[in-house]
Amino acid sequence: MAKKQGAAREPEGLRLIRSTIGKGYMPPIARLIGFELTKVGKGSAWMEMDAGPQHANPMGTLHGGVLCDISDAAMGIAYGSMLGANETFTTMELKLNFLRPVWTGHIIAKAKVLKKGRSTGLIVCKVTDDKGRLVAFATSTCMTIPGAAGSGLSREKLKR
Repeated sequence: MAKKQGAAREPEGLRLIRSTIGKGYMPPIARLIGFELTKVGKGSAWMEMDAGPQHANPMGTLHGGVLCDISDAAMGIAYGSMLGANETFTTMELKLNFLRPVWTGHIIAKAKVLKKGRSTGLIVCKVTDDKGRLVAFATSTCMTIPGAAGSGLSREKLKR
């Protein structure tokens, strides 16, 4: 018997994340640092920001923690976009390679889920500058937390 053709059902996590785009929702850390979600799809996310002097370390370059935050946020959104109802997640491991300094300018963190299993997933993120040069590369391992233990993504959590 042939399977029905048609689009696969959109994961609940992706549906909830998409519902916040363009509606003024930003997590507190995004507001503090100044990055925003600009694209999201099933298993992918782009975060963008303008790096300025307020983001500098003592050497005058973009602080590595800012690159880590934008990468972590993009990878978290990418992974969250694949979650079902009553699921949430936590990051188990995060690694970031710094590849070139940034002083100021527009940066984009592009994250993609490489593998999502029932309990863990592997996500990668490339951070580029306004000339398209790779400035950082990150990987993350996330753990899915199901059911009551996770309490899932919700509109209420996304509004905070």
